[in-house]
Amino acid sequence: MQSALRMLYPPQCLSCGGLVDDDFGLCGPCWRDTPFIAGLVCDKCGVPLMGEETGETVLCDECMTTARPWNKGRAAMLYSEKGRQIVLAFKHGDRQDLARPAAGWMAQAAKHLLQEHSLIAPVPLHWMRLLKRRYNQSALLAAELAKITQRAVCPDLLQRTRRTRSLEGLGRDARFAMLADSIRIQPRRRHRVIGRPVLLVDDVMTSGATLAAASEACLAAGASDVSVLVLARVAKDT
Repeated sequence: MQSALRMLYPPQCLSCGGLVDDDFGLCGPCWRDTPFIAGLVCDKCGVPLMGEETGETVLCDECMTTARPWNKGRAAMLYSEKGRQIVLAFKHGDRQDLARPAAGWMAQAAKHLLQEHSLIAPVPLHWMRLLKRRYNQSALLAAELAKITQRAVCPDLLQRTRRTRSLEGLGRDARFAMLADSIRIQPRRRHRVIGRPVLLVDDVMTSGATLAAASEACLAAGASDVSVLVLARVAKDT
């Protein structure tokens, strides 16, 4: 039966639709053109850096000048070219099927973030935006990541206390100002975070303002530490 189904519906590239050997994969050209992050990275935001890994903590220029409330951060790819196309298809194109492979790429990037008792939690959407979009892409990523890494997940750990306008086009300071005190711990879930490491999951990091607000909420509720993991990182030179 499985063979017959594969003949009728052969696996297709997640990006271009070309034929591939396995489900949930990219073809050779699309894999080559997807800017996966590897090698030396900033320990706080995951952006790739020049040089070789030495085991020492290294920060990018932005993270040396911007206070990050979280402990460590990583990203699976850069938000450029094919990476940007994948994120936009997932976020705005109703490509919920991308959550599973994307979480697999993120799991590879999260090797140095996960602890034995880490609680995985997505960055929340305001309920009005969730109603319009119909799904929280960060929650889908968090759920799939929890399956892959066999860690606990709390999809409603965090709440948006107010609706904010789109951050697109805003500068760093404006983003941080708009998101200040905009995220809190869901009161009924507070017990899950006390004394526990939290891994926050989001689709894209630009300035880090949203992740900072979410991290501060977790730490204020008693989390032992917070790390962040995103599918894609916006870099200034992209």
